[in-house]
Amino acid sequence: MNERSDRPDDSADIVNPENLPAPVEPVEQAGAARSDIAAASAPRPDDSDPPADDHARETSSATEQLAPAFDIDARLTEIERQVNLLVNITPLNAAEAWADFERSDFGTAPTLRLRPLDFDPDLAQRDLYDLEIENVDDPALHTLFRAKRDEIARQITALEDRDTSRFLYGSLQLYGTVAPPLAAAAAELLETIPPQAPSTQTVTAGAFADAARAEFERYRAVYPDFPVRVEVRDDISELMVSFGRLLIPETAAFRADRVEPLLHHEVGTHVVTYQNGARQPLTLLTIGLPGYDETQEGLAVLAEYLTGGLDPRRLRVLAARVVAVGKMLDGADFLDIFESLRADHRIPTRTAWSIAIRVVVGGGSVKDAIYLRGITRILDAIAEGRSLDVLLIGKLALDHIPLVQDLLDREVLHEPWVRPRWLDVPGAHERLERLRAGATVTDLYEGDVAA
Repeated sequence: MNERSDRPDDSADIVNPENLPAPVEPVEQAGAARSDIAAASAPRPDDSDPPADDHARETSSATEQLAPAFDIDARLTEIERQVNLLVNITPLNAAEAWADFERSDFGTAPTLRLRPLDFDPDLAQRDLYDLEIENVDDPALHTLFRAKRDEIARQITALEDRDTSRFLYGSLQLYGTVAPPLAAAAAELLETIPPQAPSTQTVTAGAFADAARAEFERYRAVYPDFPVRVEVRDDISELMVSFGRLLIPETAAFRADRVEPLLHHEVGTHVVTYQNGARQPLTLLTIGLPGYDETQEGLAVLAEYLTGGLDPRRLRVLAARVVAVGKMLDGADFLDIFESLRADHRIPTRTAWSIAIRVVVGGGSVKDAIYLRGITRILDAIAEGRSLDVLLIGKLALDHIPLVQDLLDREVLHEPWVRPRWLDVPGAHERLERLRAGATVTDLYEGDVAA
């Protein structure tokens, strides 16, 4: 489910239902609490004057001159939607595999079943390289299109290599490895934060969907054209956003204390940047510029922190994912990873399962390391005084900011349509001010209570 679909960042928050759904309290939209991230750039409804006629003509002319380039942009977007990397590496039988694993007393590695590809990889590659990117004269767009074509080609090859040892190498090409500083940061988090007791209060998929629809409606109250797209599905095993739709697995239950942070993560970041990207002439901003995932997930984790929802359990999960990826890269199999998470790091059993299957799926995936790496790079950027406003116009990486800023300056792109609510919740501005002074991921831990 792919923008490339935003990978669910919350598998450890999906637990077995034990109680009735807890009530979900909405976060107040605090207009007074503001951050410089998007404070100046995000247009508010009813506060912008219509452009002068000559200015509008200049902007239209700039876009019209790039019409052939935007045709290639649209075709790249269409091909990636067809390839649909994330949904094609998401197990179909996660619930059944967990039940079998539990019955085996956690002694038999699960068999994870992936769906057949519904596209022809050879034809997709041919379509990809039929695009005449060499004829795109605009330097910024030419650079982005070449990198995006390379990324999609790697996705196609990775999907062809599912359930083989080659899949891991494709994953490394797409998402990178675990460098020593990241491994050290993960180890420090797990050493610093005491093990947490499993959560007992849960919310059913239906109750979570109701809370999600209410969150969408909060955005619609300010932006009436903001679409409400929430689906409870029986063919997915994890929460995810796909093409602006929030997809919820019908068998899941969610930690009650994680509902609100998840909504800021999934709706306030992944859906909002999708909808902002959909308002741009560059449609790649909806599915993501090449390598966007790390920055997007880092921004979403920042949303959790600024809203007070980045609790100790969550931080330990982000760290444990990096540790699990590292062990897989060192040759550990599923059972080794699962047992290490439980025994060495005291990760709860169901959470250890969720982390381990995400790491071994398809033949070995390193993608889950991007969450901690992403928030680390976001923290560094904030401490350096860099403005992150441009990250809200769609799905892009920190490294793309100069190119995208050039397109903004030339009025090829325009300012974001929607301002995320997580920038305005009580306490967000104060937390952001603390981050400007410099912070590591360990500094995000504020004791055995929610941040």
